[in-house]
Amino acid sequence: MHDELIAQAQAWLTEDPDPDTRTELARLIEAGDHTELAARFSGTLQFGTAGLRGELGAGPMRMNRSVVIRAAAGVAAYLKKQGHDDGLVVIGYDARHKSHDFAQDTAAVMTGAGLRAAVLPRPLPTPVLAFAIRHLGAVAGVEVTASHNPPRDNGYKVYLGDGSQIVPPADADIAAEIAAVPSLTTVPRPTEGWDTLDDSVLDAYLARTDAVLSEGSPRTARTVYTAMHGVGKDVLLAAFARAGFPAPVLVAEQADPDPEFPTVAFPNPEEPGAMDLAFATARALSGEAAPDLIIANDPDADRCAVAVQDAPEGTDGTDWRMLRGDEVGALLAAHLVRRGATGTFAESIVSSSLLGRIAEKAGLPHVETLTGFKWIARVEGLRYGYEEALGYCVDPEGVRDKDGITAALLITELASQLKEEGRTLLDLLDDLAVEHGLHATDQLSVRVEELSLIAAAMRRLREQPPTELAGLPITRTDDLTKGTADLPPTDGLRYTLDGARVIVRPSGTEPKLKCYLEVVIPVGEHKDLPAARAKATALLESIKRDLSSAAGI
Repeated sequence: MHDELIAQAQAWLTEDPDPDTRTELARLIEAGDHTELAARFSGTLQFGTAGLRGELGAGPMRMNRSVVIRAAAGVAAYLKKQGHDDGLVVIGYDARHKSHDFAQDTAAVMTGAGLRAAVLPRPLPTPVLAFAIRHLGAVAGVEVTASHNPPRDNGYKVYLGDGSQIVPPADADIAAEIAAVPSLTTVPRPTEGWDTLDDSVLDAYLARTDAVLSEGSPRTARTVYTAMHGVGKDVLLAAFARAGFPAPVLVAEQADPDPEFPTVAFPNPEEPGAMDLAFATARALSGEAAPDLIIANDPDADRCAVAVQDAPEGTDGTDWRMLRGDEVGALLAAHLVRRGATGTFAESIVSSSLLGRIAEKAGLPHVETLTGFKWIARVEGLRYGYEEALGYCVDPEGVRDKDGITAALLITELASQLKEEGRTLLDLLDDLAVEHGLHATDQLSVRVEELSLIAAAMRRLREQPPTELAGLPITRTDDLTKGTADLPPTDGLRYTLDGARVIVRPSGTEPKLKCYLEVVIPVGEHKDLPAARAKATALLESIKRDLSSAAGI
């Protein structure tokens, strides 16, 4: 067994084009570290609808140049079988370790396969790549990014010519082509022949961002902005300057790209502590410089987080709190409705049902999809789409994906409009609660070391299904692996309760079991809101406890 493992590792070593991973692997072979080698060679990173994502390092179970070259060869073979013999493939990348190398390798493989390749000029937000595909008439796009994963990770996201991410069966077809690559020596990789784009694509994207705002709308809201050590800063500042907003105050420690993400445990605005420096920056500003809101992008700037000043119930002072993705999703929807937007409003099944109420009242179509913008972006007639994980698509004609830059512009326009009226984002949320009921959401998210624990929890819920949560009877259970009239199959469970909803699913990109909770409390008038919030909080906590117990997590 050990001999076979060493032989596998040595065979990989002879093909590895990267001196860094070659050194790393040679050291493991020399040390006879069978445990670590087994972890690296126990299979291959699976290519799925999220593309590839994993820890950097040597071997087929890690992200490295060998894995990326094979993936690129698989994508090229797939495109040629689709009839795109000399089509254009656009390649973007973030500022993580090895991202530039992976982008160059992809360009070389595409060129060697007879396709045309063009690489964005430097690390740029993922939405710029999604825009470039449609803008340049490409047949596909690749973005090298691990989004908000830990520093040691990287990833590989594939888009088709419509500008949206791949969905089945394309993922399985590409995976089959990757598996069919016999060895790296069979993959032609010229050292030139592709284009490195200039800033004209970025300029076209920025010109397009103007379209998300209303002509002549107020542009007075002041912001604090953090790029979370990612690639968003320059593009967001340029977009805000074009729009005529006050220049955002930067969170200096997190403004510039840094693949080590030194100030955060996880570079995701949703993670505890990630926004602490942004809050501190905002608290230090006073008087005329005091900000109206905090904006954060994740490292590849496709997500947007928003924080506002709030006076917690039962306290005298105010402090900053981050809005939930569902709250921002509802605010943007209400803003678009007020501006007379037409078209379909769409969201993932794990997002708040409030969007459906807002759309229904406005007489607009509303669609629920599976989780992920690869599904939301494909909704016919889409005008606005969002999911609770801080993803918003406010300009689907320009970017068929979530876009943290245009979402930041639109929420800042809304804050400016409300500011002119002497109101805030929280006032509008209160109005929506009175109009449609208080829709309170929360998440139970369990990160695991062993993926088998997630499978065990799902099995337990299926074999011993709960009949009630927080004293509320479960009126309907949908096992989403069977699919529904509106949704293709996915691994998940949906519980409908009297006045509540729970969805349980394994994360597609991280070793997490995610449970999405929503309770809806009717509200008569504004004075009833504090009691409704207290009731919702207690219910959500009780549902969490009962669900944890039922799942054994």
